[in-house]
Amino acid sequence: MNQQTVVPYWQDRSPEDGMLFVRTKSILTSMGRASLLAVGLIVMAISMPIQSTFGTVRTLDLIIYPDGTTHITTEISTNPLNPDFFVNVFGPTIDNFVAEDENGFLLSADIEENTAVVTTLGASTISLNYDIHDLVSKEGRLWSFTINSPVDFSLLMPSNIVIVGMSTYPLNLQTIDEQSLLLLPSGPVEINYFFGVSEIPPPPTNNPEKNSDNSIYLIGGGIAAAGAIAAIMMKRSKHTTTKKTTETITKQESIEKPLDVETIFEHIPELREDDKQLVSFISANGGQAYESELRKKFLQPRTTMWRAVKRLERYGIVEIEKKELQNLVRLKKKLEDEQ
Repeated sequence: MNQQTVVPYWQDRSPEDGMLFVRTKSILTSMGRASLLAVGLIVMAISMPIQSTFGTVRTLDLIIYPDGTTHITTEISTNPLNPDFFVNVFGPTIDNFVAEDENGFLLSADIEENTAVVTTLGASTISLNYDIHDLVSKEGRLWSFTINSPVDFSLLMPSNIVIVGMSTYPLNLQTIDEQSLLLLPSGPVEINYFFGVSEIPPPPTNNPEKNSDNSIYLIGGGIAAAGAIAAIMMKRSKHTTTKKTTETITKQESIEKPLDVETIFEHIPELREDDKQLVSFISANGGQAYESELRKKFLQPRTTMWRAVKRLERYGIVEIEKKELQNLVRLKKKLEDEQ
C-alpha cells in the first residue's frame, strides 16, 4: 500500500503560476502596533509645545479700585524660543491689556476667554498690566474679593474701608496713605470689606489722642483700617500750635485741604479742556489719584497721560510722588505764585 504525504496548508509551496502565498495575521498585528505608536508620537508632539509655552509667574501685584475694578501687574518668565506665549488671566472680563518685554517693548496679544496669547519676539521675561472686573463682587453693602494665586502677591485695598473677613492670615500688613497694603500667600484667598469706617467706632480709651491714632484694629477676627485721617490731621496741628481748641483744629484742616478746582481755573485760565477734566477728576477723588487710575478713567495711552500729568506739574497744580512703583498724582495745597 502506497503512503501519501499530506502537506499542511500554511507550508510554503510554489504553484505553477509562480504566485507566493504569505501569512496575513502577523502583518495585521504589526500594522496595528505601528498605528498605535504613530498616534502616541503625534500626541507627544502636540502636547509638548503647549506645555512649554506656559511660563513661571515671578511677581504679582494687585490694586483694588473703589468701583471694584482690580488692576493686575505681573512679571512672568518664558521660553524665548517659543514664538507664542500662553498665560492664564484671572477672568474673561479684561480691559487695558498691555504686554511688554524686559526692555519695555510693547508686544501684541490676543485674549480668548481666560487665556492671553502673547507674541514673544524672543523675550525671556514678559510684564503684563491689565484691569479685570471678575475678582470683586458686591452683595448689598458688602464687597468680596476672591482669587486663587499661584504665588505670594501684594494687594493694595481702597481707602476708607473696613475689612470684616479674611480667609487667610496676611504675611505682612502696612498702611500707606490711608490704604491697607497686604502681602498674601499663594492659593485661594477671600477678603470681605465695606466702605465707611466712621460707622464703626474705635475701641474706647481714656485718652482722646489715642483714639485718633488707632489706625488699625481687629473686627470679628478681620482687620479694619480706621482713624488714619484723623491721626494725620492731629499730628499736623501739633506742629503749628499747642492749643487744642476746636477753632484751631478746624482752621488747620481748612489750610491742609487741597486746592479746589474753581481756584485753580481762576488763577490759570489758559488750561486746556482736557487738563481741566484731569484736575476735576483728581479733586473729586480726594485730591489724589494714581496715574494708572487716570489712564483707566480717560482711556489714554501711558505716554499721552504722562505728558498731561507733567504739564500739570509744570503749571504748579500737582506734585508727582512714587508710591509702590506707581506714580501718585496729588493736588498741591497752594499754587506756586501763592506760596
